[in-house]
Amino acid sequence: MPKQALIAGGGIGGLAAAIALERRGIACEILERSHFAEETGAGIQLGPNATRALDALGVLEAIEPSSFRPEAIVVRDGVSGRKLTTLPLGRAAEERYGAPYLTLRRADLHAGLRAGLGGLACVTLRSGFALAAIDAHGPDVVVRADDGSEAKGACLIGADGMWSAVRAIMSPTASLRFAGATAWRMRLPRDDLPAPFAEPVVGLWLGPRTHLVHYPVSAGAELNVVAVSEGGAAGDGWNQPGNHAALLASFKRWTTDVKSLLERAEAWRAWSLYRLTHLERWSEGRVTLLGDAAHPVLPYLAQGAALAIEDSIILAACIAEGRGDPAAAFRRYERLRRPRAARVQRTSRRFGWLYHLGAPLAQARNLILARRREETALRRFDWLYRREELE
Repeated sequence: MPKQALIAGGGIGGLAAAIALERRGIACEILERSHFAEETGAGIQLGPNATRALDALGVLEAIEPSSFRPEAIVVRDGVSGRKLTTLPLGRAAEERYGAPYLTLRRADLHAGLRAGLGGLACVTLRSGFALAAIDAHGPDVVVRADDGSEAKGACLIGADGMWSAVRAIMSPTASLRFAGATAWRMRLPRDDLPAPFAEPVVGLWLGPRTHLVHYPVSAGAELNVVAVSEGGAAGDGWNQPGNHAALLASFKRWTTDVKSLLERAEAWRAWSLYRLTHLERWSEGRVTLLGDAAHPVLPYLAQGAALAIEDSIILAACIAEGRGDPAAAFRRYERLRRPRAARVQRTSRRFGWLYHLGAPLAQARNLILARRREETALRRFDWLYRREELE
């Protein structure tokens, strides 16, 4: 492909796509709306499928110093505090899948990807570009910003997230629907936390219409806490001030240990959860979508970023093998990726339902989890964490 590819969005998916394209010898320009102000409050879990993909991009080494390797996922009942089951991670996951399970701040992952762009002559980055229009009818794909500036390329990749401007132009009938749940997040120093929050694990607590996740970040110095409850109101963005009183009210029936943790900080950030409907195709000619712009995933499986990174590698391979026909390459990319993305979306919705069960179904769920053998628990995730090959 003699002309450069355009990438709308300089988040995780957009930066990963740029690195993947450059490694295939394809020049690209990243068009990012913001000026990359650091968002420090969010943590992220990266399963072995994600870290393997980052290793293929040459980025894994850059993020490891700021990452943490949890030993396990420990599942507890949020009301009683009783431990239900353990999913081994650490060495067990790395030996089984050939890549580690990591937790870290999202900002540290983003910084690692930006570092991976350093010195790549085929990649340029333009910040402050608020995409407003796309013209894909001429010899070039022309993208215009709201200030009248333009960018031209052989194709356009919309990696601009949940509220994608590319998707809104390409497929105006697609719409985001409030999923009926609200998430909150905060971070705390780990040095004075009581058990079980000080443990080197991912903690997953299940409760009626609610659940809680926590895990170490910042190389283990901090604990990232995410609380999710059904209800709330639909709102744009994922960095809104959180209503601390509403959060505590959602968890009033929970064990004292969790309530004490939630009371430690009032500076919560909140975001509404959404599902995407009526998107018939990811691609339209020489324009395609990647990551959350194409297939947003509810957070119950911790796979949103992983899917975007996987997308970037498969998409770059399809473009490189597309013999100068981006439209055909995009069709192949969607054919390869859509079934996996759809399975992750379905599984994540099912996990959310299981996490939030009330009595008497919650008792049945807890009994099944308590009887599950730890040594066989990872097998249930082979389809997710195994190596994915480009066919």
